[in-house]
Amino acid sequence: QLQLVESGGGLVQRGGSLRLSCAVSGATSGYYSVAWFRQAPGKEREGISCVSSDGADTNYVASVRGRFTISRDNAKNTVYLQMNSLKSEDTAVYYCAAGSVPRSVQSLCVLQSGYDYFGQGTQVTVSS
Repeated sequence: QLQLVESGGGLVQRGGSLRLSCAVSGATSGYYSVAWFRQAPGKEREGISCVSSDGADTNYVASVRGRFTISRDNAKNTVYLQMNSLKSEDTAVYYCAAGSVPRSVQSLCVLQSGYDYFGQGTQVTVSS
């Protein structure tokens, strides 16, 4: 069973940057893709970015593409989300999520499905 702990959220001004971290533990198989989701007040949770198990593949939802960068350091079992040019509409609780994958698809990630484990979330607030 995978455990995930997010950190790095906080209050930032519009146009600023934050880097979220997600520490992953309990990966017995060693192959898992990771995604970042977010949920704004009154809205459904949405997947915004994912990275494949080996880091070769990344995907982004249109609203963050070009501003956010996902990466992973498998030696540290940590996934990052670098968020630049933050906007008020980026205000949300950010969750990292992970899902085990077969070795054969370790180089692919799917943004909206396949994630069974979620962290507790970290709040990101962008002030105008």
